[in-house]
Amino acid sequence: MRIRSLAVLPLLLAAALSVAQTAPSAAPSSELPKQIPNFDLTAIDKTVDPCVDFYHYSCGNWIKNNPIPADKTRWGRFNELDEHNLYVLRDLLDQAQAPGKRSAIQQKVGDYYAACMDESAVEKKGRAPLQPEMERIAAIKTKQEIIPQVAYMHSHGIPVLFSFYPMPDMHDSSLTIPNLDQGGITLPDRDYYIKDDAKSVETRQKYQEHVQKMFELAGDKPEVAAAEAKTVLAVETGLAQAAMDRTVRRDPKTRDHMMPATEIAALAPNFELTRYFADNGSPKFTSLNVGNPDFFKAVNQQLDAVALNDWKTYLRWHTLATYAPLLTKAFVDEDFQFNRQYMGGQKEIEPRWKRCIRSTDRSLGMALGQLYVDKVFGPDNKARTVKMVQAIEQAMHSDVGQLTWMSDTTKQQAYVKLAAIVNNIGYPDTWRDYSTVIVNRDDYAGNATRAAAFETHRQYNKMEKPTDRKDWSMTPPTVNAYYRPPMNDINFPAGILQPPFYGMNMDEAVNYGGIGVVIGHELTHGFDDQGRKYDAQGNLKDWWTAQDGKAFEERAGCTADEYSSFVAVKDDKGEVHVNGKLTLGENTADNGGLKLAYMALMNILGNTPVKPIDGYTPQQRFFLAYGQIWCQNVTDQQARVLAITDPHSPGRWRVNGAVQNSAAFQEAFGCKAGQPMVRENACRVW
Repeated sequence: MRIRSLAVLPLLLAAALSVAQTAPSAAPSSELPKQIPNFDLTAIDKTVDPCVDFYHYSCGNWIKNNPIPADKTRWGRFNELDEHNLYVLRDLLDQAQAPGKRSAIQQKVGDYYAACMDESAVEKKGRAPLQPEMERIAAIKTKQEIIPQVAYMHSHGIPVLFSFYPMPDMHDSSLTIPNLDQGGITLPDRDYYIKDDAKSVETRQKYQEHVQKMFELAGDKPEVAAAEAKTVLAVETGLAQAAMDRTVRRDPKTRDHMMPATEIAALAPNFELTRYFADNGSPKFTSLNVGNPDFFKAVNQQLDAVALNDWKTYLRWHTLATYAPLLTKAFVDEDFQFNRQYMGGQKEIEPRWKRCIRSTDRSLGMALGQLYVDKVFGPDNKARTVKMVQAIEQAMHSDVGQLTWMSDTTKQQAYVKLAAIVNNIGYPDTWRDYSTVIVNRDDYAGNATRAAAFETHRQYNKMEKPTDRKDWSMTPPTVNAYYRPPMNDINFPAGILQPPFYGMNMDEAVNYGGIGVVIGHELTHGFDDQGRKYDAQGNLKDWWTAQDGKAFEERAGCTADEYSSFVAVKDDKGEVHVNGKLTLGENTADNGGLKLAYMALMNILGNTPVKPIDGYTPQQRFFLAYGQIWCQNVTDQQARVLAITDPHSPGRWRVNGAVQNSAAFQEAFGCKAGQPMVRENACRVW
């Protein structure tokens, strides 16, 4: 819902370790947050006309009364539930780390968590965990040794130079193949390196200062560290200039380049890819997909032109940046101050117990998730969710049938794809086996790096094998949901199947406005500007007639233009609009999901009159429930980062953008033509 998984992405050590920062120890259990309501009357600001600004009508008082906590960059309903889940997980981990009889799973996750929480042991180790990796790089004598070092770093989960990971073959999704792609930068997007606006220039300067400070903490003299920081920025700028724009990459055809391994090796000989493939621990293969061949052609020259010592500096930086969150307070503070405070506007680091839970979830998430599911997710939750999914799928079948712009030929193929969608609810059918991951109670850095290496090799082992369509890319406690075009499946972790999205004792109107819209959103992803290019089996195949494809693009273009008119953030650095093309898939899914969930609700209610609850009709409660799941506050700094990198629109526009296109909403609240929530030329795809 918030984070889209379009392919099996590389799980990097940096992601697993990014939460390991220093802060006070665990808070008492009495701090457990209050129960989150499904439907919050106190959030509504009745001084606002719902037909003028429905988002602020739904969320106005919530926004006023819920400032961003000092340890967050944004605060919304997703964050509320995520925070609630942290307390549940802490209780589980406190039990798991306690001495006494423990299951194998409890011992694994409990010892990992205990090691993370042992700040004194981390301080005592100092830079020691980093040293062997830095010594490996220092020992490099020739450029021919660079690529074997990159292979080693990749196999241990350290992102550098480019990316390599498994993905289903775009034209035969039953087989998982290797994918080689662009990468190697630290800042969130290529635009940070190449744009010349004042904010981008400032960010590059702050980044360079940050890199210098980190090298100084690693033991380099200030003047040496300053030169190294300039080198890192120069090398990464070259990589950014060769990278493809993320909006262009939304079209899967731009990333579809199947070729023999020998061909890409010949196109970019300085990468020594034949040796890289042999050294990185992946299985033998003869062909692969290359997401951006032009990146390798361009950087091939850079590999030759940049001096050996500069490449070693670049490799040292990525090692240092990856390990920094595992080291002493000085490293942790500097890492936080740039990546979270400057870039995101976060005022304080999260308490350590929260970050250690997140680290445990990232490193051993399916083991921790098994404990979580046993505690909070029963069979009744799963059964009711499955029933809702089926009702919304039926609504989508009806919706497709009513489309006047689509031919029967394309509709029949749409029905086939819809029927083939696999629904994964709550947790995977088979739990992941972490028995080979060595976890020591006094070695947090070692635990995290070994877990990252395990996950990297687990991903590599998928290559050249039948695609495992039951392998989840989110852990059960995650407050999120996703659709995967190559798998043609929708996935709802147990973590999101709770208030405010879903309540076992809540009326259907609120549940369908919450989790129902999430379900409809994920279903619609199978038919958005990207998903529609994949068939029922998850293959990149055009199943549309030419005329229907053109009609879709016209409607999608309307949505892209509509959302591009919305302002994402306005501050002293200027105004940034929503990128309508980057967010097109999510905006299409929001509009489609809202319509499908409403149709399903109306099918359930039928013609039987239903009395208002709390003064609102079922129709109004449905839309209010939708509006309220997007109540949020975001720092200006984070809003800017999201406007560049996030394929989702800000909460305000996820609500107002969708309801102003909805005739059902306008009828429910009696909105009139000319009011802001009544778009004159409504944009509708599904």
